[in-house]
Amino acid sequence: MELAKPYLLFLGDVHDQLAAKTAQGIVDWRRDWCVGQVRLEGCKADTGLDDLSITQGAKAGAKTLVVGVVNAGGVLPDHWIASIVEAIEAGMDIATGLHAKLSDIPKIAAAAKKHGRQLHDVRHPTQTFATGKGGLRSGKRLLMVGTDCSVGKKYTALAMEKGMRERGFDADFRATGQTGIFISGRGVAVDAVVADFIAGAAEWLTPAADPLHWDVVEGQGSLFHPSFAGVTLGLLHGAQPDAFIVCHEPTRRTMRGVQTPLPSIDDVIEQTVALGRLTNPAIICTGLSINTEHLSEDQAFTYLDRLSREYELPATDPVRFGVEPLVDALAELYGEPEPRPKKAKTSARRAN
Repeated sequence: MELAKPYLLFLGDVHDQLAAKTAQGIVDWRRDWCVGQVRLEGCKADTGLDDLSITQGAKAGAKTLVVGVVNAGGVLPDHWIASIVEAIEAGMDIATGLHAKLSDIPKIAAAAKKHGRQLHDVRHPTQTFATGKGGLRSGKRLLMVGTDCSVGKKYTALAMEKGMRERGFDADFRATGQTGIFISGRGVAVDAVVADFIAGAAEWLTPAADPLHWDVVEGQGSLFHPSFAGVTLGLLHGAQPDAFIVCHEPTRRTMRGVQTPLPSIDDVIEQTVALGRLTNPAIICTGLSINTEHLSEDQAFTYLDRLSREYELPATDPVRFGVEPLVDALAELYGEPEPRPKKAKTSARRAN
């Protein structure tokens, strides 16, 4: 699934900012891919982009209208359909992370067929995948794993991609969820893949590459979560990571949505290494990413320092303190990236 850029973000008439978290995530990480936002009357969310009509968005060059919202039940409200059809008629593809499939809505499906536009339901992969094969592949892979769901795996992966590129690494973010797909323009929502093919989907997402290339893989779920461990394990085996970073939120006591106690960081490192060795015997943990939003800055510093000494690993909060220690660890373990060849300078003057 690959999305044409740039995007026009559709916020509809959602009633709060949280409902537009998908659109906000796109703006946070890929603002240069966005030409503006479309808000219907009564919309209470705002990503900070220019408000445009569908027609204005098309004139600004938008190639895909992204429905960047979440709502109860994942349905597409009937009164949004006219705007989506208008975007199709204006020459845009449509992408959504809702559970409702665009192709199941007759007016949208008919308009897309008539105008030759693509409908992207990122929660419903159309790609077919083989089962995982487990053979070692060239290139390097870094996977985010968690003590729980929603502890910062996607944010850490995106921050690592940015930090590694700034350091000179050849690194690409690999999206495994719907918001990540919008941010990267490519990926697969692994939680929507039939169980037998999750590992194969992860192999497809992180294929053999140049030995110095890094795929930075967005994690999903937790090996200890009774609801989602199957997805997490398939992703671990298919991604075949050389390195992983543990993501953790220290104030939680039970896992989201269930009463299962939160595992320790020790548990996650031990289990990830034990299970990950099936497809990569060299797998190691290279750092800890800690979501300290519920701690004061002094508490966060103290906690991160304790973890770093206890595990002999770099520990940081990517939001508060950045990912430089985590990038340093990769450089120390796998070598500094080779300097990229400089492009020949061209004169601003034209020869007479």
